[in-house]
Amino acid sequence: MASIVEVTAETFEREVLRSEVPVLVDFWAGWCAPCRMVAPVMERIAEKYGGRVKVAKVDVDAEPELAARFGVSGIPTIAFFEPGEQPKAVVGALPEGALEEAFGLRRFLGEAA
Repeated sequence: MASIVEVTAETFEREVLRSEVPVLVDFWAGWCAPCRMVAPVMERIAEKYGGRVKVAKVDVDAEPELAARFGVSGIPTIAFFEPGEQPKAVVGALPEGALEEAFGLRRFLGEAA
């Protein structure tokens, strides 16, 4: 089973901002059908990139201040936090390949982006 970290306002800095590996963060809510559609995609990415890219989830209903802090106005929003870089984000239930391409994830597997 993939290891996806549930992140809160209290753990966000440690788990995401100070992470030594890039972090893909899924801003979601339980009532959001597209969020439920993207959940298995996030699990596959967590398995595929285990140890190279961390996958985290933020429940926007439980953590509205985090959503506001990062300008999340639609969900699912998938944000990519890479050490030393500005975060990048996409909105919507994108397939695995589209997420990999949007953030250049394949380079973490040693493949061409």
